[in-house]
Amino acid sequence: MATENRNPEIRKDAVNNRLVILSPARSRRPSDIKSKSQSKPDSNPTQCPFCAGNEHQCAPEIFRFPEDSTSDWKVRVIENLYPALSRQLQVKSDNEEHRQANGSTGEVSLRGFGFHDVVIESPNHSVHLPDLSPAGIAVVLLAYKKRIEQLCAVESISYIQVFKNHGASAGASMSHSHSQILALPVIPTIASNRLNTMKEHHNQTGKCSLCNINTHKLLINESTHFISISPFASTFAFETWIIPRYHSSHYHQLDEDKAIDLGGILKLTLEKLSLQLNDPPYNLMIHTSPLHIVSSELPYTHWYIQIVPQLSTIGGFEMGTGCYINPVFPEDAAKILREVQLPNKE
Repeated sequence: MATENRNPEIRKDAVNNRLVILSPARSRRPSDIKSKSQSKPDSNPTQCPFCAGNEHQCAPEIFRFPEDSTSDWKVRVIENLYPALSRQLQVKSDNEEHRQANGSTGEVSLRGFGFHDVVIESPNHSVHLPDLSPAGIAVVLLAYKKRIEQLCAVESISYIQVFKNHGASAGASMSHSHSQILALPVIPTIASNRLNTMKEHHNQTGKCSLCNINTHKLLINESTHFISISPFASTFAFETWIIPRYHSSHYHQLDEDKAIDLGGILKLTLEKLSLQLNDPPYNLMIHTSPLHIVSSELPYTHWYIQIVPQLSTIGGFEMGTGCYINPVFPEDAAKILREVQLPNKE
């Protein structure tokens, strides 16, 4: 059925328990949707603290890959100079000392303890994540893994969010390619809702909702260990998920071989989105499970990567209802991205 002749649909996301309105009448042809603004690197990056040679301008380093490298490092993980949370605040053992709750209003206040780190993905200012080889991207992915494993040792940390903002309109304050890691002492509401929804699906079907994900007409690409899809109830136009084909609750269970495989399909996905959508700003998020889940939660918890190109703004309807209007049917987005032919770089 042609997109222009489709009626609007209301779909429910079986993983996140969100509603989305697919309304192609609100847009031009899906293949004509492009980003209006591209994010170009600075023409004079000499003052960029993330570039090789400017390491002294950064916040303290946590580690680098390779560990014994000097000026030839590939990836650095550093503290965020302007952290959202403070690693200096110690969570008290007595809950009453750091938690203030108003029983009559339900208001809760916690100390702003946590960790906020930056992952510098390359020493070269002009190199972006999809410019790296699959093995080069794997180094970045394994840096995430190592830092998460370090943060797992902090007993009061409950949830870790890895994310990447590419482009100013997607929230990036630095044009040098980087991503961020936030470790929280609480489980965010979206993550909690996701787990509850996946538990409900497992109770009803006996299956993990991501192992049992609908790929009919939604598959974009696949590798040995991963698939990329346009999710059935895509919240945003050309939203893409990369999902492990094997059942895994936590991202930091990723091993080196799977990291290289993931690097390949992530590179392919970002290159296709860039070519098709005119190098759009985007947000990349790794949705993993809370650190301290119990064994009974393992059968239905499954991590994945969400990539959201920033092609439109959020309006009052979305803010007021939490229900998003997507002008592109995911089946159309998947078909377009499947058929993108990347230029031969050899």
